[in-house]
Amino acid sequence: MPMPIERVRTDILILGSGGAGLFAALHAHDRGAGLKVTVATKGLLGKCGCTRMVQGGYNVSLHAGDSVERHFMDTVEGGKWLPDQDLAWTLVSTAPERVRELENEVGCFFDRNPDGSLHGKAFAGQTFDRTVHKGDLTGIEIINRLMEQVWKRSGIDRLEEHRALALIPTPAGDALAGVLMADIRTGSLRFVQARAVLLATGGGPTMYRYHTPSGDKSMDGLAMALRAGLPLRDMEMVQFHPTGLLAGPDTRMTGTVLEEGLRGAGGHLLDGAMRRFMEDYDARAERATRDIVSRAIYAEMRAGRTSPNGGVYIRMSHLGPDTVRRQFKGMVERCRDCGFDLAGGLVEVVPTAHYFMGGLVCRPDTATELPGLFVAGEDASGMHGANRLGGNGVANSTVFGGIAGDTMPRFVAQSGGHRDPDEALLAAEAERCLHPFTRRAGDLNALRERLMDLMWDEVGVVRDAEGLARGLAGLDALEAELLDTGIPDAGRAFNLTWHDWLNLRSQIETGRVIALAAQRRENSRGAHYRADFPEPGDLATSTYTVVRQNADGLAITDAPVRFTRVRPGESLIPPAMAAE
Repeated sequence: MPMPIERVRTDILILGSGGAGLFAALHAHDRGAGLKVTVATKGLLGKCGCTRMVQGGYNVSLHAGDSVERHFMDTVEGGKWLPDQDLAWTLVSTAPERVRELENEVGCFFDRNPDGSLHGKAFAGQTFDRTVHKGDLTGIEIINRLMEQVWKRSGIDRLEEHRALALIPTPAGDALAGVLMADIRTGSLRFVQARAVLLATGGGPTMYRYHTPSGDKSMDGLAMALRAGLPLRDMEMVQFHPTGLLAGPDTRMTGTVLEEGLRGAGGHLLDGAMRRFMEDYDARAERATRDIVSRAIYAEMRAGRTSPNGGVYIRMSHLGPDTVRRQFKGMVERCRDCGFDLAGGLVEVVPTAHYFMGGLVCRPDTATELPGLFVAGEDASGMHGANRLGGNGVANSTVFGGIAGDTMPRFVAQSGGHRDPDEALLAAEAERCLHPFTRRAGDLNALRERLMDLMWDEVGVVRDAEGLARGLAGLDALEAELLDTGIPDAGRAFNLTWHDWLNLRSQIETGRVIALAAQRRENSRGAHYRADFPEPGDLATSTYTVVRQNADGLAITDAPVRFTRVRPGESLIPPAMAAE
């Protein structure tokens, strides 16, 4: 007997409560007078997701000597000329407005210089020290203040501990009708009918052995978009942060980011023999971009020049222990909790899957090709191209979250009332999510461990044709095994094993797309490195990958990058400023 589905209505439904979701909620509430705004989140508002985990800071061109054009060129060149330049320009040109809004309206306090100006610290891959921050706990400051603002607005409803399961269109498929959700607290299914929906669930490549995102992240948003037949671009572009804490094999702390500001401030990376090795790989040494540093560490690991747990060391003590404790208080404490002395000793680190540059195709106003569906944050793609600069992530979330909050009330005003869902698809998606209750219980943890090893070994920092073929075959086998593996029917209320199963299915589905796109791109750009195709290819004829799911399976094509503002070999920076 099919499980009943409760029906509720809202005007604007926001999936996710990170920087993108909360900023969208505030803007939608303030600009959509009388509209009902609902924020749905897998955990508790302000207490889950990745934005609150941001250590480093927020890239913004507010300092003397910097400019929007300079920030734009750093973003495009860091992205290896694959970014959508209109999206990248929207990001860098709106960031100054958003930082002022964060300080003057939301209530954030960022660190300042003695003269009262905002302090900008050095981050890798940038030509200017533009990263605004609150010590090394920037994300907590932003999320706490956004959370307070959302709580004080009575017109914003909350669906906490609700998991999004599927995007449900109209019967004709010409618009989005709403979202099927599971109430984690009760296990009941709920269809939320909405006139506009923002997909802001965050990415979260947690299918890798070493990873940084919050444990509630499992690529659900992109898996839902894929099943809805929507185009995903740049899916091969998984950013590995070079310095994930390597605390040993038996702790979830392994993979936690030690932020880029450590290297920006002058930290050294050492191999197992205590030799500083980065100058062997790049003239910028430790301040090279994340992809280069990650591959250098990975090369040291493969050569066996490792620390006791199989990584390398980061050393900060030469900068002065007191200075390190003052500038990086949060990380010093985190390392101490794991038995390391960041200020005065050595800390073991390893490249760790950190951020997903790929995602759903969108326009600068955050609209997608499916009317009624908008996207912001790590679920969206095109802003970063092949590589995201450190500090551009939280800027991306808040910039486009605010834009989505401005855009959705206008869409609602023009599009009329609620749309009826495709009832057959709604029933099929409900049956799909309950599938594990129809199979005999098995060992999900063993499947998860195999998935993480498979993605790290075959679809990780360095790739090649043979490894990607093994990865795709392994993912197919894991999916078949998962579909034959059930869970104990111990009720659906707070049944976390059920959600572990759903997490694995999303991770396998998106992992397959990552491997397929990596197989398609036979060159090396940014975060994507093919050992069998190490050259970047011709920048002037750059293309990006686009993947869709249709009735016949996954279809992948290439599309040309549109150089709408600047072409390879050109620059928007005035010559006088470029010479500074």
